Amino acid sequence: MAVADAPKAAVVGAGSVGCFIGGCWQAAGVPVTFVGREKIAKDVRANGLTLSDYTGWQTHLADVDYQLDPNAIADADIIALTVKSADTAAAARAIGVNARKGALVISFQNGISNVDVLKAELGNWIDVARGMVPYNVAYLGGGRFHKGVAGHLYAEDRPETRVLAQAIGPGPADLKLSKNMLGLAWGKLLINLNNAVNALSGRTLLEQLSDQDYRRVVAASQREGLKLLRRAGISPAKVGAVSPGLLPLMIGSPDWLFQNVFMKAWKIDARARSSMADDLAAGRKTEVDYINGELVKLGERIGAEAPINRAIVGLVRWAEAGAKPWEPEALRREVLRS
Repeated sequence: MAVADAPKAAVVGAGSVGCFIGGCWQAAGVPVTFVGREKIAKDVRANGLTLSDYTGWQTHLADVDYQLDPNAIADADIIALTVKSADTAAAARAIGVNARKGALVISFQNGISNVDVLKAELGNWIDVARGMVPYNVAYLGGGRFHKGVAGHLYAEDRPETRVLAQAIGPGPADLKLSKNMLGLAWGKLLINLNNAVNALSGRTLLEQLSDQDYRRVVAASQREGLKLLRRAGISPAKVGAVSPGLLPLMIGSPDWLFQNVFMKAWKIDARARSSMADDLAAGRKTEVDYINGELVKLGERIGAEAPINRAIVGLVRWAEAGAKPWEPEALRREVLRS
C-alpha cells in the first residue's frame, strides 16, 4: 500500500544494490521506478523481486516497474543513483535530459568523487546529495537480492530526504540522515578497503576475514589511508561500531581476539562477498580506482606516496585480466613489501 504524500522515487542503475534499496522502499509504500540493464529487467519482469537479509527477513514484490528507457524517471522526485562509479558521467547526462527540474539525485555509490562529477554535469537544473550504502547485496538470480551485512543507508540531511526517510520508515533499507556526509564517505571508504582484499582472495567475506594474513593487508592499507587523510586535513567519520583510528588495530588483531570480540559484533552471513568480488566473478571492471585508487589520487594531490594502496590497485587490475586468487601469506608478502 502506498504511503500518502510519499515522494516518487526512481532507481537509476538498478543492479544488486539498487534493486534491494528500491524494492525495500516500494515494500514500505514508496512508489518506485527501476531503470537498469536488460538482463536484470528480464529477470525481474519474469520473477518479480524477492528481497532478504541476514536476519531471516524476506519479502516478495510481484508488481515491479522495471524499465530500460531513462525517460521513465521523468516524474520522479527522488533519483537514487546506484550505477558503477565509472558510469557516473554518462548516467548524469541521461538524468539531465530526462529528469524534471528540481528533482534530487542521491549518489548511493562507492568512492568520494561521484558527487563532484554529478554536480559538474547537472549544474543548477537538478540537485545532488551524497548518500552512503554500508552493506553488501548479493544477486542470487531468479529476481532474488540478499543483504548479507548489517548497516543503514545514509543520505544528506535536507528537507527532501527527511520526507523520504519518514515515508520509508524502519526496515532493511531505512534511511538515516547526516550533515557530515563527506566525513561518512571517507569513513566508509576506509572500511571498503577490505573489498579489494576480499576480491583478491576469491573467498567469502567470512572466510577472508577469518585469516589474519588477509586482514594484515587490509590494516596496512587503512593505516596508510589514515596517514594521508591526516596530512590532507580530512577527518573521516565513524561508520559502524569502531572509530576510524581504531580500524587498523581491530582488523589486524590476532585471530583469537578478532574472532571472539570483533566478529561477534558484525552481522555477516556465510554467502556475503564484496561487490568487487562479484565484479571479478562476472568479468566486469571493478571500482578499485574509486576505493583504493581514491587514496592514491589523494596522495598525488598532497605530494605523498601511497605504495600499499597503489600495489593493491595493480593486483586488482591483474585479477581483472584473469590472474588467479591469492593465498593469504603470498598476498601479505606481495603487498607489504611495498
